[in-house]
Amino acid sequence: MNFTITPAAQKFMRMMLRVDGGASSGFRLAVSPGGCSGLAADISVRAEPQAGDAVVERDGVKLFLPAESRLLLDGVTIDFADTATQTGLVFHDPKQVSCGHH
Repeated sequence: MNFTITPAAQKFMRMMLRVDGGASSGFRLAVSPGGCSGLAADISVRAEPQAGDAVVERDGVKLFLPAESRLLLDGVTIDFADTATQTGLVFHDPKQVSCGHH
C-alpha cells in the first residue's frame, strides 16, 4: 500500500490513540469518495480491527484500513490541517482534480 502520512498527521493520530485507546488500539480510517479533496474519512480509535480490515503500522502508529480505504488511499498523502475552516485529516490525492466553482 503506497500512501504517505505527514508528521503532523502522525502526531494527531498518536494523540487520538493516547487519549482514546489502549496499548493495542489502532486508528481506523474508513475512507469514502466525496468532498472537494475527492475523499472523506470516518476516523475512529478501535481496540481491534473489524472483519476485513488490514492492519498497517507506520512509524509506530497502527492503522486499521477497510478494503475500500486501501484502494482509495493508493498514492495519497494524509496530512493534518488546523485552520479556521477545518481541523482534522486532509487527503491530498494526485489523481483527484480539485473542485471547480460553479
